[in-house]
Amino acid sequence: MHYDVIMAGFGGQGIMLIGNLLAYAAIREDKNVTFLPSYGVEMRGGTANCSVVIDERDIGSPVVGRPLSLLIMNRPSLIKFEPRMKPGGVLILNSSLVPVAESKRDDVDLVPLPLNQLAQDELGNDRLANMVALGAYVKKTGVVSIKAVKDALEDALNPKYHKMIPLNQQAIELGAAKI
Repeated sequence: MHYDVIMAGFGGQGIMLIGNLLAYAAIREDKNVTFLPSYGVEMRGGTANCSVVIDERDIGSPVVGRPLSLLIMNRPSLIKFEPRMKPGGVLILNSSLVPVAESKRDDVDLVPLPLNQLAQDELGNDRLANMVALGAYVKKTGVVSIKAVKDALEDALNPKYHKMIPLNQQAIELGAAKI
C-alpha cells in the first residue's frame, strides 16, 4: 500500500526528526521509503517541512505534489499545504496553534488535536508535541506500527539523546491514545 505525507511547521518544532523517525520505522518493517527534508531560509523559527513516501513497491520519486496526508503544526503550513491535499486524506492539525476554523477543506478527515497542550499537560514538556502528533498520525493511518516507531527512536535520535527515548515513547503513545 502506498502512503505519503507532508509534515510541516516552523523550525524548532521537530518536523525533520519525526519525518526521519517515520522513515526509520518503515525501514524496520521492510518497506521502501523516501524522506525529503525542506528548510526555509531561516534556521530556527523559519518554515520547515518534509515529505515521507512509504510503499511496499519501488518508489519512483520522493517528491510529493498532492499529499494523501498532512501533519500540520502551524498556521502558515496549513495555508501552504492544505489546498494541495488529495480529497479523502488525513489531516492531523495542531489545534493548540491553529484554530480548527482555519481549515477550509470538508473533503478530508480532519483530526484536530491540541498537541502543545497535551504534551505540556500530560508529559510536562510542550516540545514533545511533535511526537504526540506522530503517534496520532501513525495510529490513524496504520502506515507502520506504533511499536516500530517507538523502536526506531534508537535509530533516529543522536546517541547523546538516548536518555530521552522513554519520554518520547510516552509522547508517541499519548498521541496514539487520542485517536
